[in-house]
Amino acid sequence: MPDGSHLTRAPDAGVLTVPNMITFARLCAVPVAVWLVLHGAMMPAFALFTAAGLSDALDGYLARRMGTSRLGAVLDPAADKALLASMYVTLAAMHVLPDWLAILVVFRDAVIVGGLVVLWATGTPMPIRPLGISKLNTLLQIVLVGGALLVAGEKIPPGAALPVLIWVVAASTLVSGAAYVWIAARR
Repeated sequence: MPDGSHLTRAPDAGVLTVPNMITFARLCAVPVAVWLVLHGAMMPAFALFTAAGLSDALDGYLARRMGTSRLGAVLDPAADKALLASMYVTLAAMHVLPDWLAILVVFRDAVIVGGLVVLWATGTPMPIRPLGISKLNTLLQIVLVGGALLVAGEKIPPGAALPVLIWVVAASTLVSGAAYVWIAARR
């Protein structure tokens, strides 16, 4: 049985790779997901959001097997952030999630990206590697968006789980943002 090593390519697999096309499709899903939420179609938005999450796992798996590309290294996190930020802002505008949480989520990402740009512009580029707390934060943010869409779409009473998750996401967003600022400040 082949071990898959024959699928490994050169360090940069190029632009038109299957993982990059999947990532681009996820990026194109962003305006559709926003439109669905704005029109109250929460269950279709939930389905699209779930498909986008699964496509993220798939393109990551394929990139590891087939070879990564410089474009994919930038496009994948950009697609993830575009989807999450737009969903937080849209769900806050629709009063499904608190507006302060959407502001916090977007502000954290803006501080991180802005900090990287400033460091790069001043000749102090930093390697872009996600921290463990950042990966946990992203997972929690995804779970909250999915849960909020499901609760709103099915008209399920949120109970205590959704408010608790909101505060957990807020805490992990603050901690992960602070961790990046701390690492950048030490440089």
